[in-house]
Amino acid sequence: MESKTIEKRQDTFKELLIEQFKKTPIIQIACQRVGVGRASYYRWKDEDEDFAQASEEALCEGKLLVNDMAESQLISEIKNKNMTAIIFWLKHNHPSFSTRVEIITKKKGLELSDEEKGLLEKALELSALIPKVEEVKNE
Repeated sequence: MESKTIEKRQDTFKELLIEQFKKTPIIQIACQRVGVGRASYYRWKDEDEDFAQASEEALCEGKLLVNDMAESQLISEIKNKNMTAIIFWLKHNHPSFSTRVEIITKKKGLELSDEEKGLLEKALELSALIPKVEEVKNE
């Protein structure tokens, strides 16, 4: 009888957590608001596949909500003529303002020699546009 009571209480907490994730997609904060320890959340997630899926979906829904709120605030700042907000929006939403690298060559064909490929790769590494070969190997 006692295990049924515990299961029922856990199910209630799981439902509350899922609803909280939809509003606040931060595990620590959601757990605190519901009164559940993070360790319990992760244990339930490992033990209950349905809960794991439902909580991931709720976290995703919550992140979309926060993204909408953030975008709304950004648009408000653009309306207030905040140049930082304007620049941010243009760099991320307008192709003419995006950060890009343009490589121009006098060579007619598209094929680069091995030496040219090496020089190009080195130039991109130095400009920090691609990770260094050693960094990729260490990952």
